[in-house]
Amino acid sequence: MTEASTVHEFPEKSGSASNRTARVLADRAAGEAYVASVCFKHGPPRLTGVELEFTVHHADDPARPLDPGLLATALGPHTPRTLRPDSPASPLPAGSPVSLEPGGQVEISAHPQATLRDLDAVVSADLRHLGELLSSHGLRFGDSGIDAHRAPRRLLDTPRYAAMERRFAPIGPGGLTMMCSTAGLQVCVDAGEAEHHAARWAAAHAMGPPLLALFANSRVHAGRDTGFASARWLAVHDTEAVRTRTARVAGDPGASWGARMMDTPLMALPREDRPWDAPEGLTFAGWIEGRGPAALLPKPTEADLDYHLTTMFTPVRPQGYLEIRYLDAQPPDEWLAPAALVTALLARPSTVDRVRDLCERVADRWATAACRGLADPDLAAVAAALADLGCAELGHTGLTAESVTEICESVQGRAYRSRSEA
Repeated sequence: MTEASTVHEFPEKSGSASNRTARVLADRAAGEAYVASVCFKHGPPRLTGVELEFTVHHADDPARPLDPGLLATALGPHTPRTLRPDSPASPLPAGSPVSLEPGGQVEISAHPQATLRDLDAVVSADLRHLGELLSSHGLRFGDSGIDAHRAPRRLLDTPRYAAMERRFAPIGPGGLTMMCSTAGLQVCVDAGEAEHHAARWAAAHAMGPPLLALFANSRVHAGRDTGFASARWLAVHDTEAVRTRTARVAGDPGASWGARMMDTPLMALPREDRPWDAPEGLTFAGWIEGRGPAALLPKPTEADLDYHLTTMFTPVRPQGYLEIRYLDAQPPDEWLAPAALVTALLARPSTVDRVRDLCERVADRWATAACRGLADPDLAAVAAALADLGCAELGHTGLTAESVTEICESVQGRAYRSRSEA
């Protein structure tokens, strides 16, 4: 497995992290070039990973506020240090690290695998173990993409999350809801060979609205029917436009993403001696160039830019691989079907081209997908076509014939039933 094709190669796991920490960015061009090099690594698409988030509830009363002490006790040695600083933060038995979102949502990030069959084995084992830990302390997973029972409340007291909450509050309730009430299903696939980056990037975005509609699973929030198919997606979208809007998909994705990162304001500025609130309106390019309040700051390094990249919440986020972030969380035993469909639709260049053609007429209908889901006839028709195309490609993903049959029945049944109703 080469570095170029490694999914989940995060900066802190790289052997050159200390060098990047000390390497000051000379100018905007250096920053853009660095972003392009780390966010769009090239190599044949071979690996798939998933990041699964779930809200967590007291089994006897899911509307009761989550007790963070009980959650830490249940997670034991797997408790992230954001909740218990002295925890060993051990991975789950099959190797998946555990993390927590600000509202106590639990997340596992499965190590990437060469086949979906292997990924299924890893995730199933770790989800089963995690579910047993929670159950033994009277807790359980939620089964939707937004907290159906409780209003948002931040449980994790970290400088980053405190700064985020203060930053998003003047914009509206979307930020706190995204941070503390939502749960997503993220599929991570290799960026592919350099000559295929633009096509894979475009396809991953274009299929977003129909797949968001197909797997929308967050209508009820805090005991209220919102009337929206994906209230989770709307909360994310309402957080901060510069940080959540769809990326430009034409042209060279590395160059356009690099330029965007330079023009995006800092969300948080890690500091040891004071809150992490970033100077208002300071972009990363402004920091490099020493504009305004940046004149009082040390020159930024590549490590600072690595951190800046983590503050983006776009539908597709490049991290050396493509992190596809627009799907609502599904019940714990139903994650494989959407992950398999996404993987199959991006498996081969010919399929990628077909995805772009099928989705062209609905590629920008994010709001419609979140509000109406498959009740929109155009989205329902394209989702059904994607279901057929993806199911025809599942034989190339390493799944057993039995799993392929189950996934096809689930995905196509969902797509055609909803299309008929629409």
